[in-house]
Amino acid sequence: MSPLIQAAELLAAAGRPVVVDATWNLQGPPGREAYAAGHIPGAYFVDLDTELAGPPGDGGRHPLPSATVVEAALRRAGIEADTPVVVYDAANSTAAARARWVFRYFGVRDVRVLDGGLAAWRAAGGEVTTEVPADATSTFVATPGHLPVLDAAAAADLATTGVLLDARAPERFAGEVEPMDKVAGHIPGAINAPTTENVDPEGRFLPAGRLRARFAALGADGTKPIGTYCGSGVTAAHESLALEVAGLEAPVYLGSWSHWITDPDHPVATGPN
Repeated sequence: MSPLIQAAELLAAAGRPVVVDATWNLQGPPGREAYAAGHIPGAYFVDLDTELAGPPGDGGRHPLPSATVVEAALRRAGIEADTPVVVYDAANSTAAARARWVFRYFGVRDVRVLDGGLAAWRAAGGEVTTEVPADATSTFVATPGHLPVLDAAAAADLATTGVLLDARAPERFAGEVEPMDKVAGHIPGAINAPTTENVDPEGRFLPAGRLRARFAALGADGTKPIGTYCGSGVTAAHESLALEVAGLEAPVYLGSWSHWITDPDHPVATGPN
């Protein structure tokens, strides 16, 4: 099954899956405001900063959330381990990809991303509402470890023995600008693969064949292990999702650059390569 679902499919789905709105803006306003202004009927809101990530600190800006926090969010939406779930955001699926990754990491088996997000839903004729669904209940127990993850050492090893893709914009990768973190640059040996190039202008993922060609041109053709990272583990999940659409597996370095730079012994590279 594809990790993506198209708006037309969701509209036609019999016994619609549980829908989760993960809309989020890196520099504001909060995604909850967008959700309140209009969302897919029946969709539950989850907050990336507080429910899909732990408090910022030594683990980075968006470290792994606790199992109890994720469990509470999923129970509020009535989600069990085998419940079909669709997650979406405003358009390009950056936050939705993070939500999917977190849900699957903690044990939800069937999670798909609405390709093109709320914008695609509207374009397909889907209605929106400001009505907030009542809290549901479930017996879901969140347990970590259902997806592989990279730590700093594994990411550094992949940069030399495999393919480590950096999902950030080229100017951040090169160390020319750094709007979020205290140190600019990238992990030595990493390859820049801006996640914005995984989607079209409407925020929909490129077809699988085009994604395979894009990643193959970067050396990520499946002949070597692949991993992803970014600034804080959000767009890295989007990159990993794009690789999955292309038929490739790539674990995420969740702490990403914001965690890497907490260790002064970690080397830093700058420049386009």
